[in-house]
Amino acid sequence: MLTYVYRVTKYDPADREGHGRYTGPEDTVSDHGAVEGAYLRAVAAFAADTGIDHLVVREPQIPSLSHFGVEPPVDGFGLARLFPSGQAAFHDGARMPLDIVLELVRVMLRDSGAWCRLEAEDTFAVHVGWDQYLYISSSRPCEKALARTRELGLFSERLDASPYALEAEEEEQVIQRPADDDFWADLHRAVVTGRAGILEETYLEGASRWHHLTSDTIDPVRVGLTPRARLAVWPSLSTDIDAVVRALPADGLVEGVWQDEGGNIRSVIADEDEFPELTARISRAHAAALLSVYAGERVPLCTAVMPDNDGVLRARWRTEPTPSDGDWVLRQPQG
Repeated sequence: MLTYVYRVTKYDPADREGHGRYTGPEDTVSDHGAVEGAYLRAVAAFAADTGIDHLVVREPQIPSLSHFGVEPPVDGFGLARLFPSGQAAFHDGARMPLDIVLELVRVMLRDSGAWCRLEAEDTFAVHVGWDQYLYISSSRPCEKALARTRELGLFSERLDASPYALEAEEEEQVIQRPADDDFWADLHRAVVTGRAGILEETYLEGASRWHHLTSDTIDPVRVGLTPRARLAVWPSLSTDIDAVVRALPADGLVEGVWQDEGGNIRSVIADEDEFPELTARISRAHAAALLSVYAGERVPLCTAVMPDNDGVLRARWRTEPTPSDGDWVLRQPQG
């Protein structure tokens, strides 16, 4: 944990009541102007004081169902102009120069939908909480940056820790299977024997891609996966389209997954009001399946997380363990 943690805001501490709740005149949304610019200049000042010009994206996410920000939703969650190649460029472990870091902070200040932690390991971290609360952590006291923050009309308050910091025990709760050579060998056997047929790639929290698996496509799929993506292996889709349609529940949420005429795997989460459109899409599909979206009911065959190119698993997010994952853990050497 970094030694120096500051909460930087436009809220004067003198306007807080006894329990710390702000009661002053400042609004809880960005002004998209001078005050927002002050926040960004404060981040730049702390980065300069720490000697940082790049940060790494950690645990990136976008909304999967609903937009809970106080501002109207933005197309592409504010990422489109930053990453013309697509959302996949915004992934865990992506190294960003300071100018892009500041634009990501702007996206978060505006509640555009995308969120992440931005870090330089053991040196610096910045992230945005609700209501324009900015948290900056450094290995240095950053006296120059604190003075600059005051000049910008903002307030910095020393904290023991950010409420959004990821605790070490959270990272180590579950032994996570890496998607290493042994995983892919097991997956190849499962595909060849007909036990597995599709792969779900969660490349952002809230965003997934689906891949059709055959003995010929496994290697190309592996090469094209997003760094540090979470993976879930599922059985093949059913070609009995009528049976899939009949299995739609009367109400609630369900994820429909289908293979279109071009062979691409598509998916959508729908409720009862959207079932007619989902039925129409599935009815035109070559194969399809319905998956639960509820915790405890959504159980793939097995899961894994992509390691880095050197084989080290640095992603901190974890998959929900399946019975097969538990078997894998039991087979590991005990240290």
